[in-house]
Amino acid sequence: QVQLVESGGGLVQAGGSLRLSCVASGISVSLNLMAWYRQAPGKQRQSVAVISSDGRLSFADSVKGRFTISRDKDKNTVYLQMSSLKPEDTAVYYCKTRVGLNEYWGQGTQVTVSS
Repeated sequence: QVQLVESGGGLVQAGGSLRLSCVASGISVSLNLMAWYRQAPGKQRQSVAVISSDGRLSFADSVKGRFTISRDKDKNTVYLQMSSLKPEDTAVYYCKTRVGLNEYWGQGTQVTVSS
């Protein structure tokens, strides 16, 4: 059974940094596409960062140069390092993976950036 558990969210001032973690079970983060999404109040969930099974990275334009995604195969964990945070980054951040035709999501972690 695939499970994803996010952590690391919190309240931070604009310009600050946070690192989110997504611990996976039931899959290997190094063999599957892993992604971070976010959903702000009243808005649709959007992709923030993706790391493919072969290590290719992609980012939403709004976070390029500020966020990075990485993975640790020994800890079976995917990270989202967020820097130069802005109030508009405030959202619930979700970890997602895809196995075949199935998608799996974590429960989300709240990130709030104060101005």
